[in-house]
Amino acid sequence: CHSSTGGPTVWISAAIVYWSVWLPCGSKLYLICVFIHRVDKDRSGVISDSELQQALSNVIFVENKGGVNFNEFAGVWKYITDWQNIFRTYDRDNSGFIDKNELKQALTGFGYRLSDQFYGTLIDKFDRQRKGQVAFDDFIQCCIVLQRLTDVFRRYDTDQDGWIQVSYEQYLSMVFNVV
Repeated sequence: CHSSTGGPTVWISAAIVYWSVWLPCGSKLYLICVFIHRVDKDRSGVISDSELQQALSNVIFVENKGGVNFNEFAGVWKYITDWQNIFRTYDRDNSGFIDKNELKQALTGFGYRLSDQFYGTLIDKFDRQRKGQVAFDDFIQCCIVLQRLTDVFRRYDTDQDGWIQVSYEQYLSMVFNVV
């Protein structure tokens, strides 16, 4: 595809950008277009750590192995798209943020039964902008931390009654294994 004049490569590149506007968001060709033109800035075929960081803005963390290939990128893209769909489902007022009531609806939909006071605690913990609501990436972090803590709790709640008895060190181990 490469030539000394750059002609064919430029034409193909322009065609991909043009056609990516018309491709369905989840299609493999669309993801290739995004990978090539929006993320892989140096066209190396691998997304460097800095390209990934710029593209995802702290939404996802990957193992430090110098970058991600296309298949890994496609997996991350699907992961983010799935989270966006969940976020949009519960962002009832389309504000781009999840408030306390929307968070309660989301987590209740996921099967959690928590007190109103605790939903306030979650907002306080994950609202980095101090607006009484959480942004998209904070929502993901909130859900993941809550799930991980729940998984650890369940290991100790052998009779599944919602109560555990642990020593101080067991408690610290539980928390430090999550954070």
